[in-house]
Amino acid sequence: MLITEILSRNGRMYADEIALVERDPAANSRLEISWRAFDREANRFANALIARGVKPGDRVLHLMMNSIEWLPCYFGILRAGAIAVPLNFRFESEIIQRCNEIAEASVLLFGPEFIERIEAVKPALDRTIRHYVYIGPDSDCPAFAVGYARFVSGVADEPPEIRLEITDNAALYFTSGTTGLPKAVSLTHRNLEHACYVENQHHRQTHEDNFLCIPPLYHTGAKMHWFGNFVVGAKAVLLKGARPEWILEAVSEEQATIVWLLVPWAHDILIAWENGELDFGRYRLDQWRLMHIGAQPVPPNLIKAWRKLFPHHDYDTNYGLTESSGPGCVHLGVGNGHKVGAIGKPGFDWEACIVDQQGNGLPAGQAGELLVKGPGVMQGYYRNPQATAETIRNGWLHTGDIARMDEEGFIWLVDRKKDLIITGGENVSPLEVEHYFLEHPSIQDIAVIGTPDQRLGELVTAIIQFKEGRSLTEQELVAYAERLPRYKRPRRFYFDNVPRNATGKIEKPLLRERYGVAVEM
Repeated sequence: MLITEILSRNGRMYADEIALVERDPAANSRLEISWRAFDREANRFANALIARGVKPGDRVLHLMMNSIEWLPCYFGILRAGAIAVPLNFRFESEIIQRCNEIAEASVLLFGPEFIERIEAVKPALDRTIRHYVYIGPDSDCPAFAVGYARFVSGVADEPPEIRLEITDNAALYFTSGTTGLPKAVSLTHRNLEHACYVENQHHRQTHEDNFLCIPPLYHTGAKMHWFGNFVVGAKAVLLKGARPEWILEAVSEEQATIVWLLVPWAHDILIAWENGELDFGRYRLDQWRLMHIGAQPVPPNLIKAWRKLFPHHDYDTNYGLTESSGPGCVHLGVGNGHKVGAIGKPGFDWEACIVDQQGNGLPAGQAGELLVKGPGVMQGYYRNPQATAETIRNGWLHTGDIARMDEEGFIWLVDRKKDLIITGGENVSPLEVEHYFLEHPSIQDIAVIGTPDQRLGELVTAIIQFKEGRSLTEQELVAYAERLPRYKRPRRFYFDNVPRNATGKIEKPLLRERYGVAVEM
């Protein structure tokens, strides 16, 4: 069943039941939308796009913070036969421009947080963008855009007469990978549909479940985990903010049963508990049945501490990539707590294997590249056939991650994709940070690596070699890094010569061994 048809079914079967709730504790606000209203709003946006000349296959940039409007707009794009292009809300102006140079979108849907970033590159965006649609207070709508209410005014809330096929392109998701340059992962309606069934098979959501969603919806991880509730018409809550007390209040007041956390958020809840900062007696938490974690390796000691606090919780962890339509191609599986530390076994309808450099399968215990195969494998990198051919071979997705399989078939990651740093669930390209610091006149060379951290998974760490006779203090380096997005700024600095091998490559394994901070994993 097409994912757009699942929404139509939910609109019919669960018409007046609540589909989504938006909680914003900082603003003390709560919004909700029913399945019928969700369905009809998606139709309105689809029909408005079609009325403005958007045709099947056209791309629509979707640049919004999590909100009650996010998903109806996303489904509206799909229903118009267009291709949804959700953008990371941390993207700077230049990256937004670069993404559009690849996508060549005709419409840009955006929230108030992005006005300045769009204005900075608008002349370049104007080469393809015909309509700028603004979702936010009318008083703040920039002159170059049309407000959402006006954009959809006067259009029908009935399904558009657009025929969709399961093999049609549905979405482009940009992933920076290890080079810092965005690549667009092309997903089909089949990919999205399969993600629904994978998540539901893994966590057995029923119509009575309630999923608390905290991570950003532009990320396949958050949305595809929600898909498990969506496919059975179950409620979900979008929480804006991740303070421990906000999470527990949302679980308690909304009676959430499933929560997907990132490692830092779980870590913060445990610290608040240990410090006596939270009175757990205030909250109704007995219905909370499942806590699962993804987006980065999970320290086993965190899960041990979590189980002491919440002994009745089921636990799961998921491995996935944007190229595999998000999480679930490998997952630990509820009931496999004795294997905490592993990423698990192949997920529902997935295959996985470990191979050597020649592509030969490896026996248990030997480390090699992790390959996965299944209906969730992307169609390819949009307009990048070379990268596609390098990544998908004979139907197998080459993850670039090094792993081993134990005698029971559980997969354990040994090393992550090349030198990519994953901090707090966000990918950081070391090359991008290195290039930024090399612009400083006092810096001769720099190596950026990830070093282990219990809360964030990894910290961005810089080893800096100064030009002869020059130096900088750590405080000066911190100040210089302020132009970088916060999550990309180095949190640790070391001053040393940067070792390079005979071909000029930085010897990062040596640096990780030298500067890696021990942490129980």
